Amino acid sequence: MATENTNTSTKYKNIISRSVLIQPGPPAVYQLRPKKENIGSLRRMTLGERNVNKINKTILLVGKTGAGKSTLINTLVNYAMGVKWEDKVWFKIVEDEKDEERIQTQSRTSDVMVYQIFGFEGETLPYSLTIIDTPGYGDIRGTEHDDIISQRLLDWFDSEDGVHEMNAVGLVVKASENHLNDRLRYIFDSVVSLFGKDMEKNIVALITHSDGLIPENVLKALDAAKVKCARNEKNQPVYFLFDNCQDTERTQGYKTVLETAWETSMRGMNEFTYFLEKSGPQNVIKTVEVLKVRTRLTACIQNLKERVEFTEQKQKEIQPIQEALKKHEEEMKRNEEFTVEVDEVYKEKERIRGGRWGLVFFKGAVCCTVCEENCHYPGCTLAWYPKHCEVMKDGRCTSCTRKCPVSDHVKEKWIYVTKTRKVQKTLKDVKEKYERGKAGCEVSSSLLEILKKQMEKLQKDKDQRLEESFELVVRLNQIALNADSLSTHVHLDFLIEKMKEKGDAEKVQKLEEMKSREDEGTRAGLRYRFGKLSVM
Repeated sequence: MATENTNTSTKYKNIISRSVLIQPGPPAVYQLRPKKENIGSLRRMTLGERNVNKINKTILLVGKTGAGKSTLINTLVNYAMGVKWEDKVWFKIVEDEKDEERIQTQSRTSDVMVYQIFGFEGETLPYSLTIIDTPGYGDIRGTEHDDIISQRLLDWFDSEDGVHEMNAVGLVVKASENHLNDRLRYIFDSVVSLFGKDMEKNIVALITHSDGLIPENVLKALDAAKVKCARNEKNQPVYFLFDNCQDTERTQGYKTVLETAWETSMRGMNEFTYFLEKSGPQNVIKTVEVLKVRTRLTACIQNLKERVEFTEQKQKEIQPIQEALKKHEEEMKRNEEFTVEVDEVYKEKERIRGGRWGLVFFKGAVCCTVCEENCHYPGCTLAWYPKHCEVMKDGRCTSCTRKCPVSDHVKEKWIYVTKTRKVQKTLKDVKEKYERGKAGCEVSSSLLEILKKQMEKLQKDKDQRLEESFELVVRLNQIALNADSLSTHVHLDFLIEKMKEKGDAEKVQKLEEMKSREDEGTRAGLRYRFGKLSVM
């Protein structure tokens, strides 16, 4: 345990006795030792004792790796504890993001961390705090890592023990961000795309590494990226300024500079906590729906692409059989044998990379063993069992062709893959395969009629999946704060092409209207998403 620094105010004696001294100071820097627990797929750290008579305010912090979220959380904790400059102490609940290169090279998946800040002696806030810290967006772990963050937040918002109201979403940005590059556009889009339209007035910019001046470059970048957030009377994004050197050793030559930096952060914290006090909480129901619809849209599009491939391959299999039946009509009447070479379509299980990561993740595919389809792949990481997967609703799958019950699904480290093989088929083979399931058909139904109905059913299944994908896109436009997000635009070209093939001019027009809203910012974000441009 740490011993108390002689210059430290005695009001923190109890806290210091339960902390670890990591820098003698001044200021003396202590590592706090909060209570740690796992809540579902998240980790929660709790400081202080809950006061049931106090209201709670919830903050979600999002931003790119190295933006300074950790220091900001430490600042919130110290502000809540009532730490002053003259106390010559600083407490940490998380480590600073000072070494961005080290963070960028971490290969493990970081946790979404939840910090509960309850009552302290000398506290300054009339409410307790819940701070949700997300891992950095847009680092070298790729967009799959960012998708996991969305899934983790959905898991937290949708959990009985999770967060159901949000007071503020803090978009953490460095004051030095003076160029709206592809990476930054992608990050802004990814963050805003998480929320429903009702969250707009609760999204604010938290500017770190600030010198206290108006952050002109950051404000221009937010406007250029068309970030939807709270606005002030000048129609500027609502922002708060913070310096990131509160724990820097106060040597004689820099003491005045550091005190000014401290005042910048405390002024920013005063303004931000006042915003929290006055801002009404937003229920996350709409945000939960946005996250679920985005997940289902991605799964539906992937399933549609596989369904299109399967249908086209199946059509290639049936077409030569139809032609052969017409050609050998006389032989059929005499029940004579003939052969035809076809590209027979079949499904095969193929191994994928995945497996269980610790106690939370299970990267794999949710598949329907009846339809032999991949209902959620890639992207299914949090669900341990099919019943927990987001493509399941009311006990049935929203993705597979027959909308089968959960019990017909598995989650494993394999997927179904459509393959073809050349085979010689006789008339007997064809009859056995295609007449086998004709129960209920008239006895007079010819084999050609059966094959025709098979082709029509394949097309109907494909069109149904196309309609479902279109309806999900429309729904996102209705509820999502960022309706024109990258996660929607990435599918538009494919949907437009397939709707044109179907001949649905009205839906083609609506999709093309969405496509027309794709500006340079969207294209820049897409370039970053697919790694086509540098991230500098």
